Amino acid sequence: MFDLDRWTEIFQTLSKNKLRTALSGFTIAFAILLFTLLFGIGNGLKHTFEKQFAGDAQNSVYIRSGKTTKPYKGLQSGRKVQFKNEDTKFINEQFEKNIQFFSPNIERFNVRAIYKGEQNNYTVRGVYPDYQPLESAVMIEGRFISVLDLKKRAKVVAIGKLVEEDLFKNFPALGRNISLDGISYRVIGVFSDPGGDNDERYIYMPFSTAQGMYRSNDELDQFGLTFNPALNVDKALAFTNLLEKVLKEKHQVDPRDQSALRVQNYAEGTKNVQQFMTVLNIIILFIGIGTLIAGIIGISNIMVYIVKERTKELGIRKALGATPQSIIGMIMMESIFVTALAGYAGLMIGVFTLKAIGSSLEKYFIVNPSVETYVVVGATIILIIAGTIAGYIPAKRASSIKPIEALNDQ
Repeated sequence: MFDLDRWTEIFQTLSKNKLRTALSGFTIAFAILLFTLLFGIGNGLKHTFEKQFAGDAQNSVYIRSGKTTKPYKGLQSGRKVQFKNEDTKFINEQFEKNIQFFSPNIERFNVRAIYKGEQNNYTVRGVYPDYQPLESAVMIEGRFISVLDLKKRAKVVAIGKLVEEDLFKNFPALGRNISLDGISYRVIGVFSDPGGDNDERYIYMPFSTAQGMYRSNDELDQFGLTFNPALNVDKALAFTNLLEKVLKEKHQVDPRDQSALRVQNYAEGTKNVQQFMTVLNIIILFIGIGTLIAGIIGISNIMVYIVKERTKELGIRKALGATPQSIIGMIMMESIFVTALAGYAGLMIGVFTLKAIGSSLEKYFIVNPSVETYVVVGATIILIIAGTIAGYIPAKRASSIKPIEALNDQ
């Protein structure tokens, strides 16, 4: 229960011993501050890696073609590997069970987009409806490309949020027509993309429409797909290795030629990032534990000193009738109060410091440094418990001293 007299006495004791109280509080606050900053910077590194992979699904695979660098089966090096529509059918037939979403792509750079008096250059991609989950695109207005759009070769587009801001200013783009290299297309949707500004300046149109506009035959530029989520990382890598192998065989490319056909599997990058983050978490955890241990040792030393310094005072209290339990309770309440207050102060200083310096750390690849509340609260509770124990042990010893011995203590 709340005992006003007890708390009045505690505050009086703390106010009479300002230096002692300040040293105790500083030790605790500094430990929590350092703990918060370390975890915040560690989380900032995590966010950096997460941002690098935010623009695409974590189980995405991209297949791009290039030029051969090695002669093979009588064919000269320097030959361009060209994907065609038949490759779309081939991949789906060969790997149907391992594929979740699939989209061949046509890519056209620096297309002049005009709406009334506004104009700018953008990259246009011709895609299948399955391309939306590949890019993790989220529709803000309207819809994405549909199967019906593909069949009709419809002149429709889904535009990024920043394209809308560039061309339409404060007006909604949905349902309006824009000109792409002199041809009119209706805007059927506006999307946002976690990949950031660059990904929100793309314009997507039906694959069949783009192929008819920008290719003279059934050629295409690349493939994007997501593998079956049931596959673990090792099985996903085995799948993409086999996919690369059979495509090289189909296009008569030397198996050792790394430039003619490139398969980028995000699962491999994700696995490497996960391994790095595991190591980083362990390092931060050890540093955090070390910080807490240093704080606990500091609290313990200060509490031993405080109780030793107050031996004569405690002897007088006992001589006046104070029980050992009341003496122990008073010291422990002081310890808990100072630890909790200083811990909260350290937490607030750490959080505000991270917010203040957060943007300046981006050049060091630390994005949005922050710390989960439960982590720091847990650390503070640990220090409070440590402060309680640190206060109890010397208080218990002091409470057992006879008043005459305590009074004679120098």
